[in-house]
Amino acid sequence: MVGMRDVARRAGVSLSTVSLAVNGTGYVADETRERIEAAMAELDYVPNDLARSLSQGRTNLVGVTIPTIAHPFFAQLTAAIQGRLHKAGLRVMLCSTADQDRGEAEYIDMLRRHTMDGIIIGSHTSRPPAYWQSIGRPIVAFDRYLGDGIPSVCSDHETGGHLAAQRFIDTGVRHVVEIGGPRSQFHDLAATAGTAADTTFPTVRYHRTFERDLAEAGIRCDYITVEHVSDLDLFEQTAEEAFRRFPDADAIIAPDLAAAHCVRLAIARGRRIPDDLQIIAYDGTPVTALAGRRITTVRQDIDAIADRLASAMTAAMGERRSGPDGDTAGLVPVALVPGETTR
Repeated sequence: MVGMRDVARRAGVSLSTVSLAVNGTGYVADETRERIEAAMAELDYVPNDLARSLSQGRTNLVGVTIPTIAHPFFAQLTAAIQGRLHKAGLRVMLCSTADQDRGEAEYIDMLRRHTMDGIIIGSHTSRPPAYWQSIGRPIVAFDRYLGDGIPSVCSDHETGGHLAAQRFIDTGVRHVVEIGGPRSQFHDLAATAGTAADTTFPTVRYHRTFERDLAEAGIRCDYITVEHVSDLDLFEQTAEEAFRRFPDADAIIAPDLAAAHCVRLAIARGRRIPDDLQIIAYDGTPVTALAGRRITTVRQDIDAIADRLASAMTAAMGERRSGPDGDTAGLVPVALVPGETTR
């Protein structure tokens, strides 16, 4: 195996000079650098990036945990995060927790052993804040609260809930079916507003705000659960359940994939959209196109989320010894994008 010593002998320079040229850690004259590069090409020498990174005290590797890459939202978000971190000179190691029983634990172990520089937690976790705070390494949370001092990035779900509810209120609906994830994961449904626990799982703010606004307007709302976001068949099954259990409902709000199935099922049943049934999708990914028509959506800005996550991670990595303050956390605006579900 060709090493730096071989390159040094071929170029007629010292080993330390080759190291300076390869690692970019010091001045090397242009003529000397050209000889070194020529020797590397002749010997087909490939620098060991991992060894170089470790010698500099970092791996330039960031872990990202998400529930699953099968889900359109997480697939698109993962691609956006990877692109942003790549621009910052960082590589991504992805963990889909739906496919790995010990995924989160293994990644945290790698973080503790300094074989990765930081981790973005975007998967569900039931570990207490004290666990995350004890790690003492760069951690950034997506759409969840892990503990004081740990940056968190999420969409402004409270505004998202208001936008969706107001659209239904303005158009005079009477009975809404709401499709969403397991409420057992919404740790803060009964929490007192304003406390730390109130932000354990920020997506709950969308559901809570939406339901409260409808209740104040005297509009009935029934909830149907998608038990596992990694099983895409469940989105179609819950859409079918909505029509079976609540045939009189005149409005549905659901994640993109379930909303697209609802449009398809409504048309098959002769329901006119939006005259007989209104549908709003929450997320705004391209998967809504599967409905065959434009759907009104509450759109999360995935590019902005990825930007904030990458910025928070690079900031946390720069402060790894003392730990981030948490002020890099932020809300990303959401927007109501009108489709054909309004009167």
